[in-house]
Amino acid sequence: MLAVNDPAPTQLLGIFAKEPLAGQVKTRLCPPLQPAEAAELYEVALRETVERFSASTVPVVLFYAGSAEYFQKNFPGLPLWPQADGDLGQRMTEALALLLATGCQAAGLIGSDSPDLPLAQVEAAFSALAEHDVVTVPAADGGYVLIGSSRPCPDVFQGIAWSSEVVSTQTRQRAEQNAISFCEVGGWNDIDDQASLLALVKRTPDSATAHHIREKLQYCLSPVE
Repeated sequence: MLAVNDPAPTQLLGIFAKEPLAGQVKTRLCPPLQPAEAAELYEVALRETVERFSASTVPVVLFYAGSAEYFQKNFPGLPLWPQADGDLGQRMTEALALLLATGCQAAGLIGSDSPDLPLAQVEAAFSALAEHDVVTVPAADGGYVLIGSSRPCPDVFQGIAWSSEVVSTQTRQRAEQNAISFCEVGGWNDIDDQASLLALVKRTPDSATAHHIREKLQYCLSPVE
């Protein structure tokens, strides 16, 4: 586990996380989910994300929003850094800057919306950062499930319509406008609506999140019209 005073690794992966409070997470899934169900799903996906990537070769830092006590209790031993204030772009700008300030050569950020994101795609993104300033793993909804950088590039987070289908397009545009070397690697899916829950269960049926959906949210698994 990485402590602030540990020797700098060459790569670092930050995971953005919120305290799983009803009405504050996975709100785009309400309805069909009730707020408490959405919070429980979020917590399951977060745990799976942390467990999978903590077992990888890249050290993990958890950037949290909410009660520090919750994260200290539920993720003991994991480096916990509070998220900055501001919109998503400001918070990611600050998080990547903090990771790079440790002396690592490449830093990445993911959330818990893609708990089955293949490790191979994350590894490919880090490999791409050997030749590029910024890399993303695009999402099917027009955003991205990972962003990484090899140097601070705050301009790629400026003027972005967050939580919209144009996030990836605008990020590419900001990189081009500011002479930032940029590339996309692979592609994956978030779990932000009923159709994406069904898709995850079909895609990775043995994942902890898929098990939870089948056991607790069976009513969401009918094909979406």
